[in-house]
Amino acid sequence: MRPCSQLPSPPGTRRNLRQQQQLRPGSFDVGAGPQLLSTPRLLDDALSAATMSDPTPQTYSWPSKTIKTDYPLIDNDPHFRRVIRYARTSDYVHGVTAAAAGPGLLYAMEKFAPSQVGRGGFAQAMRLAGFIGCAGGFLYYYQRSILRFYGMTENAREVQMDMREMVDKVKAGEPLYGESKLTPAMQGVAARQSRYSALFFGVLPWFNFVNHSQHGVDTAKYYQQAERELEAERLGKGSS
Repeated sequence: MRPCSQLPSPPGTRRNLRQQQQLRPGSFDVGAGPQLLSTPRLLDDALSAATMSDPTPQTYSWPSKTIKTDYPLIDNDPHFRRVIRYARTSDYVHGVTAAAAGPGLLYAMEKFAPSQVGRGGFAQAMRLAGFIGCAGGFLYYYQRSILRFYGMTENAREVQMDMREMVDKVKAGEPLYGESKLTPAMQGVAARQSRYSALFFGVLPWFNFVNHSQHGVDTAKYYQQAERELEAERLGKGSS
């Protein structure tokens, strides 16, 4: 019976390949062309390179959810700053009115029917009512603005502003929705957490503070409009 060290190795194993290399010196193909392997260490390195796998990380994305509305969809997950910039004067008026309604009504009731809470008690109630009123007024103001991005209220002004902003970014070579340090996968996670979140403000206020590329619209329209404008500018310069 032969010792274990003298038993033949199974075909394809590192030991078997090394034995073949020692018996028949020459080239060994590891997928990148013939290489001269004169020492067992080089053979080990070649085998490691041939068998080592380095899987490419994959990212997964789903179609952005959209809702049928009476007006054009601008963005189903606009950035917080963008919602503020696109707000109308009427939004500010409604927000301030809603913010003042709470403490104003509490003060009026105190005048007509004093609560007799004692010294300092009414002041604390007014501060609490003021805080709640300001929070509610801001959410009302913000929701009025963001609903136009969703296409749920009249948004002709915002559609024009959006087209102008995006076309200018295309001409300047800037990202349409800003630069992001997140991976595409994490951008998708952020988008799914805040998409159409303004419809749930009554339960949980949630805002989007992340730059990502998933906004539910076909961005080709911005590039097409930019191309038309650049062509018109070129023709205008040529005719002059």
